[in-house]
Parts: sequence; structure tokens; C-alpha cells
Amino acid sequence: MRSFLIISFLLVIVAINEAFINKNVGDGFQFHENFTGYRFFSGELKSLQPVAGIIPYDLNTPLFSNYAEKLRFIKLPSGTKAVYNDSAVFSLPKGTILIKNFYYYNDFRKPDKGRRIIETRLLVNRDSGWATYAYIWNEAQTEAVFEPIGDVITVNYIDAKGKKIEAPYVIPNQNQCKGCHSQGNILLPIGIAARHINSDYVYSDGKQNQLKYWASHNMIDLPASKIPSNANWFDKKASVESKARAYLDVNCGFCHSAKGPANTSGLFLDIHNNNPTSLGINKTPVAAGRGSGGLQFDIVPGNPSKSILIYRMTSNDPGISMPEIGREQIHKEGVAVVSEWIKGLKNADR
Repeated sequence: MRSFLIISFLLVIVAINEAFINKNVGDGFQFHENFTGYRFFSGELKSLQPVAGIIPYDLNTPLFSNYAEKLRFIKLPSGTKAVYNDSAVFSLPKGTILIKNFYYYNDFRKPDKGRRIIETRLLVNRDSGWATYAYIWNEAQTEAVFEPIGDVITVNYIDAKGKKIEAPYVIPNQNQCKGCHSQGNILLPIGIAARHINSDYVYSDGKQNQLKYWASHNMIDLPASKIPSNANWFDKKASVESKARAYLDVNCGFCHSAKGPANTSGLFLDIHNNNPTSLGINKTPVAAGRGSGGLQFDIVPGNPSKSILIYRMTSNDPGISMPEIGREQIHKEGVAVVSEWIKGLKNADR
């Protein structure tokens, strides 16, 4: 009898918990501890082959994350659309899920030698606002498990120049995600904006402009007016300025903008800012200290080595480096393109 009562009590508790969970899932999102529970992909999980309704996308110039490659996907609730905005992140319906997978090729010279997926981050538009969920992959690449406190792991790979790399890789905790994704105390996506995704993508049925693909699949309504597009910083035909500004926009501009967490710095690196002073040119930092490296200006036209911006981009000291989160390695190529842009400012802005 006692066993029956205990079992009955436990069943009541489970029922109450399920009722509570279901009552608070008006956005349609069902949380899973194991990533396989979402069934976003078919076949072997590590193949990341999306099922119907999971749409891949990419950014013109992506965020740097310790040389990790990324595969991005978006899932809109059935019958809904993103709302276009030409200067800000699109408004996405409740229940939207953004899926970002971080991985390293075993040998970047030979991608066919396989890859190791490190983590998958979900950004979900809940009834209460955007929420983050990080999943860490196992060595067998058969499962990823929810880990809200993050982790520090070591990655090993051969880079594009044939050099063996062993480096730390920090998986942020849930609170740290807010450091990059907040604007006006509201958590938001970064990459789902016209200027970041107005470019071609090779889909399973061929190459097509991403926004036109979305429109043809009833995911968004596009304006008749011209749609902005940031440069691809790998594009040899693009100007140095357009590549540097695109790089700073996506890597720094979400925080360093009028609405971002770094707005008190007075340094606005988003693509919409064209004021030389707030862009950092001959601008003294608001707060001097270790982060300034004893240098006088954020950007010194013609002289990257005397620019605080470059000083912070080339440091791995946690109290100095920028961005503050998600970079344990120095992005040499990113530093090079921004440095080249600063060199070219010599005649125009002095």
C-alpha cells in the first residue's frame, strides 16, 4: 500500500511538472537535455544534414571564433515569416530557433579528412524573449549534451598553412552569451540582418541569393528598394575600407554601437556610423588603463601600431583583449585587414 502511495505521489508530481512546462511553452519550444532530442538533422548527427524546415544560412563576413568554422541554420515556426528591416536585426516570430554549430577540420588543407564538432548553440525566441542553450559534443560525435555552465577544452588541428595547432577553446556559459548578444538590455541575434545575409549560398538545389531564397519559400517579404550588403572580407575585389568596416561591424559593432553594451565608450564600430571621432579616429579613450596600453588614440591614421584598437585585437590578456568573450586566439588575418585600412587613413583623416 505504501509503495502504491509513493508511486501515485510521484506520478502526481510528474503530471504537475509536465503541466507547468506545457503551460509555459506557448512559443512551441520543447527543451531537450540531449541535442538528438530536437531531431533537427537526419542520418548521422555529425553529418548535420537538415530535415525539412531547417534552412542553412551564412554571413557575408562572419564573426571570428578562434578559427572555428560554423554551420548555421534557422527554423521558423510553420506559417510564419521574418519581418524585414534594412538597418537592424530582423524581427523573428516567437518559436524561431537559430542553430549554430562550431567545428574544426582535422586538416584545413584537406577538409575531406573529417572534422570535429565542438559545440552547438541554440538561440530561441521564447515568450519571455530570446534564450540561449549550449550543447557540447562528445568525442564520438554521436551526441551533444546541454551544458549551461560552459567549459574549456583543448582543440587540435592542422591549419591552412600546414601548422599543427593546439589551443584552448572556451565554451561560454549562458550568462556570458548576453555579453555579446544584448542591446538595450534585450538579448538579440547578431547575424540575422539584411547586410549580413544578402549574399549567395549554395543550397542543395543550387546557388541562390539567401534573401531571395527566403522570399521564394515564404520566409520573408522583401522591399522593392535596394537591400544593403556588407562586403565579404575574403573578396579580393572589395575595397580595403569595405572589408575592414564589415569585419568591425560584425565582430565589434553589435556591442560598440549607440544601443550596445559598450555605448558608454563612445567608440561606435557599427557599419552605420560614419562620424570619424566616434569611429575612433584620433579619439582618446573614455577610460584609460591597461586596455589602452599607454597609447593615446583608439585609431591613429596611418599608424596601426599606435592604435588602441589594434593593440587590443592583438592581445590575449583577458583584461585587454577584444572581443572580451569568444577569442582565445589572435585573428591574424582580421588584424591584417583592419591594419591595412588604418594605414590608408593617413592622408584622408589627418
